Amino acid sequence: MAAVEAMNAAPEYRLLARLEAAYDTLIDASEALATTWRSEGGEAWAFGEACADATWLHRALLDFWYQDGQDGRSTRSHVGLIAATPPLMDGAREVNAAKRAFADLLGQIREEVPSLLPEVKAVLPFRHPELHDHLRGSGLARLHLKQCWRAIPLAPAPVARVRLAWYASGRSIKRLSVREAEQKLLALDTDAPHVRIQLRQLAGIPDGEPLAQVQQQAPLMRANLFFLDPLEDGHIRRAMNVALPLFIPADEGRLPSHNLPPQHPPEKRTRARRSDERLEQEPFLPSLRVYRYRH
Repeated sequence: MAAVEAMNAAPEYRLLARLEAAYDTLIDASEALATTWRSEGGEAWAFGEACADATWLHRALLDFWYQDGQDGRSTRSHVGLIAATPPLMDGAREVNAAKRAFADLLGQIREEVPSLLPEVKAVLPFRHPELHDHLRGSGLARLHLKQCWRAIPLAPAPVARVRLAWYASGRSIKRLSVREAEQKLLALDTDAPHVRIQLRQLAGIPDGEPLAQVQQQAPLMRANLFFLDPLEDGHIRRAMNVALPLFIPADEGRLPSHNLPPQHPPEKRTRARRSDERLEQEPFLPSLRVYRYRH
């Protein structure tokens, strides 16, 4: 009956019905993966946890919720290593396929009917209320969509050793034209002296000069994987970001050698600045984090 009603509904609600089904598939696949690990019993290690047990893995796989005060742009990490037997690797691939399907439908909704997003966020959390019982009393049962669709990291082949390290120097760079930078400054308080100074500075450079707006990224954990045999591309080492447990193919269910990274990222930049750094060291428009390129 529900399926017939969905078929007769407006196109946007058919999309919502498909997204609900994709969300259910994601939950079921994640639950199945946690259950498979309980039965397979491969070795595991969890960063910052006393025990890498089934409860930890279940929480990591199904942590789809905002916490009180969490920045909407940030995501929580569950760093760990899982020695994955073939059935476990198959289950992890199924979860990632479900995540891709969910993300694709969500992207379609964002593009075609963005007005539906509030309903998406209102409806999905209550399809599986047992997943957020601990949030009910605080009124915090809000779905974090990015934490739903971010992929589980999978090593492409057996690994000899893993070296984990904080990566705290990441940044995203967006090119801006002088005109775009001017519009962003004019959107600020133009009566403020520091904004007027920056507008004057901007007026003193050529209109065609490209500028760079820089956003520093939050520290993240990166895993350097050293493979037993060269990969198809000939490489024996690969770096991966690991916000979720890293599944490593291991027929015997044993973890490779790995280090224990420090509990917290370094407070200061640990890598030397490159001699070929393309941006000037000091921001040209500090209010916008905008830099000029070196000439």
